[in-house]
Amino acid sequence: MGTFKNADGLGLAYHGEADDPLICLPGGPMQASSYLGGLPLDNIVRLDLRGTGDSEKAGYYRVDRQVHDVQALRRHLGLDRISLLGHSAGGTLAVLYALRFPQHVKELVLVAPSPRVVGIDVSDDDRREVALRRSGEPWYAEAIKGFEEIWAGNVTPEAFAKISPFWHGRWDDAARALDDHPRNHEAALEFYAGGAFDPQRVRAKLKNLDVPTVLIAGEVDVALPPRRAQEFADLIPRARLVVQPGAGHFPWVDDPEAFAAAVQRIP
Repeated sequence: MGTFKNADGLGLAYHGEADDPLICLPGGPMQASSYLGGLPLDNIVRLDLRGTGDSEKAGYYRVDRQVHDVQALRRHLGLDRISLLGHSAGGTLAVLYALRFPQHVKELVLVAPSPRVVGIDVSDDDRREVALRRSGEPWYAEAIKGFEEIWAGNVTPEAFAKISPFWHGRWDDAARALDDHPRNHEAALEFYAGGAFDPQRVRAKLKNLDVPTVLIAGEVDVALPPRRAQEFADLIPRARLVVQPGAGHFPWVDDPEAFAAAVQRIP
Protein backbone atom coordinates (compact mmCIF):
# COMPACT_ATOMS: atom_id res chain seq x y z
CA MET A 1 0.00 0.00 0.00
CA GLY A 2 1.13 3.54 -0.76
CA THR A 3 -0.17 6.84 0.55
CA PHE A 4 -0.19 10.42 -0.68
CA LYS A 5 -1.96 13.70 0.04
CA ASN A 6 -4.35 15.55 -2.23
CA ALA A 7 -4.34 19.31 -2.73
CA ASP A 8 -6.36 19.76 0.48
CA GLY A 9 -3.93 17.71 2.55
CA LEU A 10 -6.23 14.70 2.79
CA GLY A 11 -4.42 11.39 3.12
CA LEU A 12 -5.35 8.91 0.39
CA ALA A 13 -4.24 5.34 -0.18
CA TYR A 14 -3.55 3.22 -3.23
CA HIS A 15 -2.61 -0.41 -3.72
CA GLY A 16 -0.10 -1.80 -6.18
CA GLU A 17 3.21 -0.77 -7.73
CA ALA A 18 4.11 -0.43 -11.42
CA ASP A 19 6.19 1.75 -13.70
CA ASP A 20 3.33 2.24 -16.16
CA PRO A 21 0.19 1.28 -14.23
CA LEU A 22 -3.44 1.01 -15.13
CA ILE A 23 -5.03 3.16 -12.43
CA CYS A 24 -8.32 1.60 -11.33
CA LEU A 25 -11.22 3.59 -9.88
CA PRO A 26 -13.84 1.60 -7.94
CA GLY A 27 -17.61 1.87 -8.20
CA GLY A 28 -20.30 1.29 -5.61
CA PRO A 29 -20.44 4.23 -5.54
CA MET A 30 -17.85 4.66 -2.80
CA GLN A 31 -16.93 1.02 -2.33
CA ALA A 32 -13.47 0.05 -1.07
CA SER A 33 -11.21 -0.77 -3.99
CA SER A 34 -10.44 -4.19 -2.51
CA TYR A 35 -13.20 -5.71 -4.65
CA LEU A 36 -11.08 -4.88 -7.70
CA GLY A 37 -8.20 -6.91 -6.28
CA GLY A 38 -9.14 -9.85 -8.46
CA LEU A 39 -8.75 -7.99 -11.76
CA PRO A 40 -6.85 -10.37 -14.07
CA LEU A 41 -4.48 -7.66 -15.22
CA ASP A 42 -0.82 -6.86 -14.69
CA ASN A 43 0.53 -3.54 -13.47
CA ILE A 44 -2.59 -2.19 -11.79
CA VAL A 45 -2.87 0.46 -9.10
CA ARG A 46 -6.16 0.65 -7.18
CA LEU A 47 -7.18 3.96 -5.65
CA ASP A 48 -9.14 3.95 -2.40
CA LEU A 49 -11.49 6.89 -2.88
CA ARG A 50 -11.69 9.35 0.00
CA GLY A 51 -13.56 7.85 2.94
CA THR A 52 -13.14 4.27 1.69
CA GLY A 53 -10.61 1.52 2.32
CA ASP A 54 -7.41 2.94 3.79
CA SER A 55 -8.06 6.54 2.73
CA GLU A 56 -9.03 9.25 5.19
CA LYS A 57 -12.56 10.58 5.47
CA ALA A 58 -13.35 13.96 3.95
CA GLY A 59 -15.90 16.72 4.35
CA TYR A 60 -17.38 16.17 0.90
CA TYR A 61 -17.63 13.28 -1.54
CA ARG A 62 -19.21 14.66 -4.70
CA VAL A 63 -17.69 12.94 -7.71
CA ASP A 64 -16.54 16.07 -9.52
CA ARG A 65 -14.49 17.11 -6.50
CA GLN A 66 -12.74 13.74 -6.51
CA VAL A 67 -11.33 14.42 -9.97
CA HIS A 68 -8.49 16.28 -8.26
CA ASP A 69 -7.74 13.25 -6.08
CA VAL A 70 -6.94 11.31 -9.27
CA GLN A 71 -4.79 14.21 -10.43
CA ALA A 72 -2.92 14.16 -7.10
CA LEU A 73 -2.27 10.43 -7.51
CA ARG A 74 -0.91 10.98 -11.03
CA ARG A 75 1.50 13.58 -9.73
CA HIS A 76 2.50 11.41 -6.78
CA LEU A 77 3.37 8.55 -9.14
CA GLY A 78 5.41 10.93 -11.28
CA LEU A 79 3.48 10.19 -14.47
CA ASP A 80 2.76 12.66 -17.24
CA ARG A 81 0.04 10.50 -18.81
CA ILE A 82 -1.96 7.68 -17.26
CA SER A 83 -4.05 4.74 -18.33
CA LEU A 84 -7.31 4.87 -16.42
CA LEU A 85 -9.93 2.20 -15.67
CA GLY A 86 -13.28 3.04 -14.10
CA HIS A 87 -15.82 0.42 -13.07
CA SER A 88 -19.52 1.26 -12.67
CA ALA A 89 -19.73 4.58 -10.76
CA GLY A 90 -15.95 4.73 -11.04
CA GLY A 91 -16.54 5.15 -14.75
CA THR A 92 -18.17 8.50 -13.99
CA LEU A 93 -15.04 9.64 -12.18
CA ALA A 94 -12.85 8.35 -15.02
CA VAL A 95 -14.89 10.22 -17.64
CA LEU A 96 -14.88 13.48 -15.67
CA TYR A 97 -11.13 13.22 -15.15
CA ALA A 98 -10.52 12.55 -18.85
CA LEU A 99 -12.60 15.59 -19.80
CA ARG A 100 -10.90 17.83 -17.24
CA PHE A 101 -7.34 16.64 -17.97
CA PRO A 102 -7.36 15.02 -21.42
CA GLN A 103 -3.67 15.83 -21.90
CA HIS A 104 -2.84 13.46 -19.04
CA VAL A 105 -4.89 10.46 -20.22
CA LYS A 106 -3.19 7.90 -22.44
CA GLU A 107 -6.08 5.45 -22.66
CA LEU A 108 -9.44 4.89 -21.01
CA VAL A 109 -11.13 1.64 -19.97
CA LEU A 110 -14.78 1.91 -18.95
CA VAL A 111 -16.11 -1.29 -17.39
CA ALA A 112 -19.90 -1.41 -17.12
CA PRO A 113 -19.85 2.36 -16.55
CA SER A 114 -22.77 4.15 -14.97
CA PRO A 115 -24.76 5.85 -17.75
CA ARG A 116 -25.83 8.69 -15.47
CA VAL A 117 -22.82 10.82 -16.40
CA VAL A 118 -24.04 11.05 -20.01
CA GLY A 119 -27.77 11.14 -19.26
CA ILE A 120 -28.61 7.73 -20.73
CA ASP A 121 -31.75 6.33 -19.15
CA VAL A 122 -31.88 2.59 -18.54
CA SER A 123 -35.60 1.93 -18.36
CA ASP A 124 -37.52 -0.79 -16.55
CA ASP A 125 -38.23 -2.32 -19.95
CA ASP A 126 -34.50 -2.43 -20.70
CA ARG A 127 -33.83 -4.28 -17.46
CA ARG A 128 -36.83 -6.56 -17.91
CA GLU A 129 -35.64 -7.60 -21.34
CA VAL A 130 -32.27 -8.66 -19.94
CA ALA A 131 -33.73 -10.21 -16.79
CA LEU A 132 -36.16 -12.44 -18.69
CA ARG A 133 -33.23 -14.01 -20.51
CA ARG A 134 -32.17 -15.56 -17.19
CA SER A 135 -35.43 -17.45 -16.67
CA GLY A 136 -33.67 -20.82 -16.84
CA GLU A 137 -31.47 -20.06 -13.82
CA PRO A 138 -32.27 -21.95 -10.58
CA TRP A 139 -32.42 -18.71 -8.62
CA TYR A 140 -34.65 -16.87 -11.11
CA ALA A 141 -38.09 -17.46 -9.56
CA GLU A 142 -37.12 -15.82 -6.28
CA ALA A 143 -34.87 -13.11 -7.74
CA ILE A 144 -37.43 -11.85 -10.26
CA LYS A 145 -39.79 -11.13 -7.36
CA GLY A 146 -37.35 -8.47 -6.24
CA PHE A 147 -37.49 -6.77 -9.63
CA GLU A 148 -41.28 -7.00 -9.68
CA GLU A 149 -41.38 -5.20 -6.33
CA ILE A 150 -38.99 -2.49 -7.55
CA TRP A 151 -40.90 -2.02 -10.82
CA ALA A 152 -44.08 -1.66 -8.77
CA GLY A 153 -42.48 1.16 -6.78
CA ASN A 154 -41.61 -0.86 -3.68
CA VAL A 155 -37.93 0.08 -3.61
CA THR A 156 -36.57 -1.48 -0.43
CA PRO A 157 -33.25 -2.98 0.69
CA GLU A 158 -34.99 -6.36 0.80
CA ALA A 159 -36.04 -6.08 -2.84
CA PHE A 160 -32.53 -5.13 -3.89
CA ALA A 161 -31.12 -8.08 -1.94
CA LYS A 162 -33.36 -10.44 -3.91
CA ILE A 163 -32.07 -9.24 -7.29
CA SER A 164 -28.39 -9.77 -6.39
CA PRO A 165 -27.98 -12.75 -8.77
CA PHE A 166 -28.94 -10.58 -11.74
CA TRP A 167 -25.75 -8.56 -11.31
CA HIS A 168 -23.59 -11.55 -12.19
CA GLY A 169 -23.11 -13.87 -15.12
CA ARG A 170 -22.67 -16.72 -12.63
CA TRP A 171 -24.21 -16.69 -9.17
CA ASP A 172 -21.54 -18.57 -7.26
CA ASP A 173 -19.19 -18.09 -4.31
CA ALA A 174 -16.94 -15.70 -6.27
CA ALA A 175 -19.94 -13.49 -7.04
CA ARG A 176 -21.20 -13.56 -3.46
CA ALA A 177 -17.75 -12.60 -2.18
CA LEU A 178 -18.00 -9.21 -3.86
CA ASP A 179 -20.62 -8.22 -1.29
CA ASP A 180 -18.04 -8.61 1.50
CA HIS A 181 -16.13 -5.46 0.55
CA PRO A 182 -17.23 -2.41 2.57
CA ARG A 183 -18.89 0.69 1.16
CA ASN A 184 -19.23 4.17 2.62
CA HIS A 185 -23.01 4.54 2.41
CA GLU A 186 -23.04 8.13 3.67
CA ALA A 187 -20.51 9.17 1.02
CA ALA A 188 -22.42 7.25 -1.64
CA LEU A 189 -25.45 9.48 -1.07
CA GLU A 190 -23.33 12.55 -1.91
CA PHE A 191 -21.41 11.07 -4.86
CA TYR A 192 -24.06 12.08 -7.41
CA ALA A 193 -25.32 15.15 -5.54
CA GLY A 194 -26.80 18.01 -7.55
CA GLY A 195 -24.25 20.10 -9.41
CA ALA A 196 -21.71 17.30 -9.77
CA PHE A 197 -22.00 17.44 -13.56
CA ASP A 198 -24.32 18.36 -16.40
CA PRO A 199 -24.94 15.29 -18.62
CA GLN A 200 -25.55 17.42 -21.70
CA ARG A 201 -22.27 19.26 -21.25
CA VAL A 202 -20.49 15.96 -20.69
CA ARG A 203 -21.95 14.58 -23.92
CA ALA A 204 -20.89 17.70 -25.83
CA LYS A 205 -17.33 17.56 -24.50
CA LEU A 206 -17.00 13.83 -25.18
CA LYS A 207 -17.39 14.56 -28.90
CA ASN A 208 -13.94 16.14 -28.80
CA LEU A 209 -12.22 13.60 -26.54
CA ASP A 210 -9.24 12.26 -28.47
CA VAL A 211 -8.39 9.31 -26.20
CA PRO A 212 -8.38 5.61 -27.18
CA THR A 213 -11.22 4.03 -25.20
CA VAL A 214 -12.66 0.58 -24.71
CA LEU A 215 -16.09 0.18 -23.10
CA ILE A 216 -16.65 -3.32 -21.75
CA ALA A 217 -20.25 -4.35 -21.14
CA GLY A 218 -21.66 -7.62 -19.87
CA GLU A 219 -24.13 -9.39 -22.14
CA VAL A 220 -26.57 -9.88 -19.25
CA ASP A 221 -25.81 -6.76 -17.19
CA VAL A 222 -29.06 -5.23 -15.95
CA ALA A 223 -27.25 -2.04 -14.95
CA LEU A 224 -26.00 -1.25 -18.46
CA PRO A 225 -27.62 -3.53 -21.07
CA PRO A 226 -25.64 -3.86 -24.33
CA ARG A 227 -27.99 -1.61 -26.28
CA ARG A 228 -27.42 1.25 -23.84
CA ALA A 229 -23.71 0.45 -23.71
CA GLN A 230 -23.54 0.96 -27.48
CA GLU A 231 -25.32 4.29 -27.06
CA PHE A 232 -22.67 5.30 -24.50
CA ALA A 233 -19.75 4.16 -26.68
CA ASP A 234 -21.11 6.06 -29.67
CA LEU A 235 -20.60 9.32 -27.77
CA ILE A 236 -16.80 8.87 -27.70
CA PRO A 237 -15.01 9.25 -31.05
CA ARG A 238 -12.25 6.69 -30.41
CA ALA A 239 -14.29 4.24 -28.34
CA ARG A 240 -14.79 0.57 -29.11
CA LEU A 241 -17.53 -1.47 -27.44
CA VAL A 242 -16.83 -5.01 -26.29
CA VAL A 243 -19.85 -7.02 -25.12
CA GLN A 244 -18.53 -9.91 -23.08
CA PRO A 245 -20.69 -13.03 -23.60
CA GLY A 246 -22.47 -14.34 -20.52
CA ALA A 247 -21.10 -11.61 -18.27
CA GLY A 248 -22.91 -9.38 -15.81
CA HIS A 249 -21.85 -6.20 -14.05
CA PHE A 250 -18.50 -7.69 -12.95
CA PRO A 251 -17.20 -9.22 -16.19
CA TRP A 252 -13.69 -10.00 -14.91
CA VAL A 253 -15.23 -12.42 -12.40
CA ASP A 254 -17.40 -14.18 -14.99
CA ASP A 255 -14.59 -14.78 -17.51
CA PRO A 256 -11.16 -13.45 -16.52
CA GLU A 257 -9.46 -14.42 -19.79
CA ALA A 258 -12.07 -12.75 -22.00
CA PHE A 259 -11.96 -9.64 -19.84
CA ALA A 260 -8.15 -9.39 -19.94
CA ALA A 261 -8.15 -9.83 -23.71
CA ALA A 262 -10.68 -7.01 -24.11
CA VAL A 263 -8.62 -4.60 -22.00
CA GLN A 264 -5.43 -5.44 -23.88
CA ARG A 265 -7.03 -4.64 -27.25
CA ILE A 266 -7.58 -0.94 -26.61
CA PRO A 267 -7.65 0.92 -29.99
